[in-house]
Amino acid sequence: MRAAAILGLGCSPKYLKPFQDDKTADKTIDWRIGMPAAADSVDVILLFGGDGTIHRHLSQLVKLAAPVLVVPAGSGNDFARALGLHRVRDSIAAWRRFCTKSDNVRTIDLGLITPLESAGEAPSTIAQGRSAPHEPAAVQGARYFCCVAGIGLDSEVARRANQLPRWLRAHGGYVLSLAPAIFRFAPLPMKILTPEIAVNGQAPGQGDRNWTIRSNQSTTLAALANTSTYGGGMKIAPHAKMDDGLLDVCIVGGIDPFKLFCMFPTVYFGRHLSMSEVDYFQSSCLRVETEHPLDVYADGEYVCQTPVEVAVQRDALRVIVHPSQTSF
Repeated sequence: MRAAAILGLGCSPKYLKPFQDDKTADKTIDWRIGMPAAADSVDVILLFGGDGTIHRHLSQLVKLAAPVLVVPAGSGNDFARALGLHRVRDSIAAWRRFCTKSDNVRTIDLGLITPLESAGEAPSTIAQGRSAPHEPAAVQGARYFCCVAGIGLDSEVARRANQLPRWLRAHGGYVLSLAPAIFRFAPLPMKILTPEIAVNGQAPGQGDRNWTIRSNQSTTLAALANTSTYGGGMKIAPHAKMDDGLLDVCIVGGIDPFKLFCMFPTVYFGRHLSMSEVDYFQSSCLRVETEHPLDVYADGEYVCQTPVEVAVQRDALRVIVHPSQTSF
């Protein structure tokens, strides 16, 4: 068996030792370090890092189509947790199962963010008071994400958290960045559109797609989720699943900063959905338009600015899960 190991920021070859020295596997393993160049050169990939490291490699991982085992070794490990891999020892257990039975490989969806306009082109349709055209203005620069894409307050918090030392980001960096951002961030006009459903209940193809306004209000935060948690365990989308072909969308409208500050502890338990300022729905595809370009972050990394189209890429990535993991 040919195995490749991708070592994220702060990881060294010693992180690979427990997997190389494991004697439970009967197969002879040919190890190599770094991202494989071709799909036929590797049978499995071990990725050591957090959500940001995974995010940066997603495009190539999708092309390679090899099973990926995530070893949580980053400042944010929400994707690994979604796969039942809370600690390194969970990844070792998953590795043993893969080497002996190979029955813990699953295929999951990814999110895909496509910028709709380049700088200097026509302004967003929200500023022109009309609905979006049928066709995207651009399809270049699309980026995959594995966990959650955020616009608004979430992006500001991610930006602040990325400026912290790595060790601090790993120990509550998102929460530490949240408090000052809440009291300085003002809700902004945001329009979210979803595809119209045809009479027969089927969504039209991309070229025939019409859009309808799902939300048009001053918005504090819009989270577009493939996994249920982000920010180190905040359950922003408690009903999200990685294999249902849908994004779970959580929109927080205009809200008093103090009330928002008090609300965020409830996000760790998914109880924020009962608040009147929170709108929650699912969609396979949506557009986000703002009066002025706003930063879009995903998996804690900067992606682009609005307007964007965000969609689900079905069955995009093969992953190795913990043996006890039965659902996503």
